[in-house]
Amino acid sequence: MKPNPITIEVPLGKGKTVTIETGKLAKQADGSVVLRCGNTMLLATIVSAKEAKDGVDFMPLTVDYRENYAAAGRYPGGFLKREARPSEYEILISRLIDRAMRPMFPDDYHADTQVLVTLISLDKEILPDALAGLAAAAATAVSDVPFNGPISEVRVGRIDGEFIINPTRSELDRSDIDMIIAGSAKDIVMVEGEMKEVKEEDMLEAIRIAHQVIQDQCAALNQLTKMVGKETKRVYNHEVNDSDLKDRMFRELYDKVSAVAHAPSPKEVRGEAFKKIKEEFKATFTEEELGEKSGMIDRYYKDIEKHAMREMILTDRQRLDGRRMDEIRPIWCEIDYLPSTHGSAIFTRGETQSLTTVTLGSKLDEQLIDGVVHEGQSKFLLHYNFPPFSTGEAKPMRGLGRREVGHGNLAMRAIKWSLPENNAYTIRVVSDILESNGSSSMATVCAGSMALMDAGVQVKKPVAGIAMGMVSEANMVRYAILSDILGDEDHLGDMDFKVAGTVDGITATQMDIKVDGLSFGVLKEALEQARAGRLHILGEMRKTIAEPRADYKPHAPRIVQIQIPRDYIGAVIGPGGKIIQEMQRESGAEISIEEVGEFGIVDIASPNQESIEKALGRIRAIVAIPEVGEEYEATVKSIMPYGAFVEFLPGKEGLLHISEVSWTRLENLDGVLSKGDKIRVKLLEVDPKTGKFKLSRKVLMERPPRPQN
Repeated sequence: MKPNPITIEVPLGKGKTVTIETGKLAKQADGSVVLRCGNTMLLATIVSAKEAKDGVDFMPLTVDYRENYAAAGRYPGGFLKREARPSEYEILISRLIDRAMRPMFPDDYHADTQVLVTLISLDKEILPDALAGLAAAAATAVSDVPFNGPISEVRVGRIDGEFIINPTRSELDRSDIDMIIAGSAKDIVMVEGEMKEVKEEDMLEAIRIAHQVIQDQCAALNQLTKMVGKETKRVYNHEVNDSDLKDRMFRELYDKVSAVAHAPSPKEVRGEAFKKIKEEFKATFTEEELGEKSGMIDRYYKDIEKHAMREMILTDRQRLDGRRMDEIRPIWCEIDYLPSTHGSAIFTRGETQSLTTVTLGSKLDEQLIDGVVHEGQSKFLLHYNFPPFSTGEAKPMRGLGRREVGHGNLAMRAIKWSLPENNAYTIRVVSDILESNGSSSMATVCAGSMALMDAGVQVKKPVAGIAMGMVSEANMVRYAILSDILGDEDHLGDMDFKVAGTVDGITATQMDIKVDGLSFGVLKEALEQARAGRLHILGEMRKTIAEPRADYKPHAPRIVQIQIPRDYIGAVIGPGGKIIQEMQRESGAEISIEEVGEFGIVDIASPNQESIEKALGRIRAIVAIPEVGEEYEATVKSIMPYGAFVEFLPGKEGLLHISEVSWTRLENLDGVLSKGDKIRVKLLEVDPKTGKFKLSRKVLMERPPRPQN
């Protein structure tokens, strides 16, 4: 039977719309939609189990965004020629959707839930990342899965001072703001983006404009829910509760937990003290009773910890480690710690520590990007590693996780604006987190900026980052904004707000909000407090290194970049790469060529200046234009009865006529010149019709005196 789909148009601001269709594809999912904007199309589905698994006391949500190469009319690379593991771009978009949706599911909903968003058609100008969250929210809106939405997600750019919602790819290239913002009709839920030294008030205005469009989109999704008849969501009961047990625990344990919270101590000591209180309470039960109540005890104890710590902050204005609300933990830094790297830095803030390295490479080290949406090369890489020992744990290392990808991307976006415009290097920054108790991604920003300066990269300005938090009551009757949050303050608080930038503005931000009713006034206060904290951290960094080194380390590669006419690229490379390979072998330098417009850009890289000069000389000789009157070192290539053909520049030969070999009249060249001889010649003229070169050896020799009569 032919389907009868339901379609709705959703506003994108300034007359732009997207179309959402349901009831045509993937109808066995709990909810499915196809979103279309231009020729970009996304299929989004949600499926949630009817019951929760035993013992599960959290929201087991899985979010995956995937791209089909067929969407862009392309083949996947590699041997298998099929889509494999997700790219970093796909992981980042999955995280954007997850961070927007996860807080909106009911706290007591614990059924396995999977959200899948697939790119099925690509318009090169319409980026799918800002549409994926809306597609996922629409799939949820047409399902019976419990959800405190709807939500939506938009991108905000700014070109020549004008804010634009969901700019095209071409427009984004000219924008000084690139932010993706998610929210409900009432509140902002998630913010992620990069900027070019934007002021706090400009960032706040971008969020405000985005929320206006999000509110319109949420209204459209509510209308869609009514059109498909899904206003009533499924009934569920995923938690077993014991009110008497909960009351007893709060009565017996709250004061003990509060006392530990009020005694400033390191994370490990505090954690052990909290654990001891819970274990002592559990010891009052029999094994049979614990089999029934252990899960509830764990859940209620978390509530006690959360309530005690939040109350301490709100009432006593005291934090877990004894700091003031706006106080930054002690900072110490060191550069040039690793002698064999091209640049290195240690940044330690409280119990969070990053050891970061910089490696400088040539164009041959660029990362090849072969995605569906993005293709090309990347010259700046930032990788973030989070080993288990950084939190005192012994866990298996099972490869790169989504958290590492997300944190590394945030730090990369924060720092990349500061790189010099004419940078010839491929730069790789690696942050290894050696200790973690709050905001290791922002420690990566600080350490990465310092390591770049230690490497001699002429960054425009140092960049630092800070993580902000918040604890609040309903309707923001009482609230506290926390600078430089601890891990526990992140877990138990209502906001995780990371801001990175220079002394003059913001370069990157990431925000997750877990509470309703956050006003723009409070958000502005948080941004101003973050700015003060960022300036303090930059001041501490300046005590160790204030500006980039004047030169690179002695063992770092030097790169000389020259421009040659495009017509000479083939001559430098040679047939089958013979010439360029020979130059690299003989000089020891690494040579790469890229065609840009009417020119070829040649990069010559080596830690040895002599090898660079040797390669440079060969290339200049190849592309040199012969000049009449110039002298050249030539090689005899062949001997003829009427003279010798000599190569005086790479690939350029001319005739040295027998009459120009010597002032003495010669019948032949036997015993005078042989193939392979090196001789000095002078270019006398270039035939304007044939382009042939006339050379002379004798003009460089002393002319014998004329015989006397």
